Amino acid sequence: MTAIDPALTALAQGWCALSLLHGKIEAHIERALESRHGLSMREFSLLDVLSRQHSGPGGHLQMKQVADAVVLSQSATTRLVTRLEDRGLLTRYLCDTDRRGIYTDVTEAGLALLAEARPTNDTALREALDEAAKNPELAPLVKTVEELRVPA
Repeated sequence: MTAIDPALTALAQGWCALSLLHGKIEAHIERALESRHGLSMREFSLLDVLSRQHSGPGGHLQMKQVADAVVLSQSATTRLVTRLEDRGLLTRYLCDTDRRGIYTDVTEAGLALLAEARPTNDTALREALDEAAKNPELAPLVKTVEELRVPA
């Protein structure tokens, strides 16, 4: 018989609860964005990240930075960028100072779709958190998310 470490069991249960909360939120937002705007959550996230770029020093992200921001591999991010570029929502161009670098910008159509989809994303997030808060196992995590303030 193997002894079970209660601290590790609690840690695993906490991780499972966090994973469950994430899955519920992601699924709810995905359905809302897809049905109302024809966007996946990943596409929305990519447009959002790229829309925050600026022309100043360090204002444009390299593909690895974009991939890290949307939590995808570089190859998956490149495929996602290509899909959005094919839809006219993004455009790519060579970096002026480093011809090996390729930058991606959100087009006017992409910015318009993002602005239209943002309230849907925010409402779906609020709905998913409110629903999850009804579950006693998830309620403490919801409270933590609501109180979390990430420095700008």
